[in-house]
Amino acid sequence: MNITYIVGFIGALAVMIVGMMFGSDPASGSFKLLPEQITNFIDPASIFITIGCTIFIVVACFPGGTLASIPKHFAIMLNTKKYNPMTYIDQLVELAQVARKNGLLALEEMGNQQTDPFFKQCIMLIVDNNDADQAREIMVNDIEQSSARHEDAAALYDKGSSVAPAFGMVGTLVGLINMLKNMDMSGDGASSIGSDMGTALITTLYGCVLAHMVFGPIAANLRKRDEEEVLCKMIIVEGVMSIQAGANPKFLREKLMTFIEEKKRSEDGGGKKSKKKDEG
Repeated sequence: MNITYIVGFIGALAVMIVGMMFGSDPASGSFKLLPEQITNFIDPASIFITIGCTIFIVVACFPGGTLASIPKHFAIMLNTKKYNPMTYIDQLVELAQVARKNGLLALEEMGNQQTDPFFKQCIMLIVDNNDADQAREIMVNDIEQSSARHEDAAALYDKGSSVAPAFGMVGTLVGLINMLKNMDMSGDGASSIGSDMGTALITTLYGCVLAHMVFGPIAANLRKRDEEEVLCKMIIVEGVMSIQAGANPKFLREKLMTFIEEKKRSEDGGGKKSKKKDEG
């Protein structure tokens, strides 16, 4: 579970709400929490313009397949445990040991047991004794295309982050236009100025909240998950190509460990300290 995202979002929302409730007590002149002030920041017209227009413009910019994947995006964003480099390194070292004892054909059964489709594909490529350069080209192309699809998903939230403040300004213009149209201070004209001015300002607030508290963090987290996936896939590529070349399992582990931050090299897949201390 992506705890930092949840804590950050809830924390920012809580701070904003508490800030909205701060007000000055006319009697004492001191600041105090005034919960009734929250209603000052609820404006149906602002919600309708900012949120409604932002959603429909995002819908207009992306195909239905990308939009239908939004629930999947949230699942990916919140899952921080799917790609663990140490898990893949351990599996590759095990494959190297089997290959040195029984040959590459012995890896076919282990490949069929893999739940990761990319890992399975890479194992099968070397089992089939494909040309090393051609096999690497296939693997790298798969990584690049997968990363491009992930970037398209993050771009959806980038678009929302860019258009939300714009429609906040549109709402501001709508409120100001209505206010100017009702500048006649006689009759009901004066009473509507406050409401129109409120719509003009609150829409900008809603646009900023959508951009920087909702869409922006989602796009950043999706790109982070993509970086983690690409790292693990690059480890797989280097690992299987070394296995095809007959690399020593111990040397292979040392080679693949260079993909990981030095301070994390002494940790196994479960996050516990391994028996062997990192000498580097």
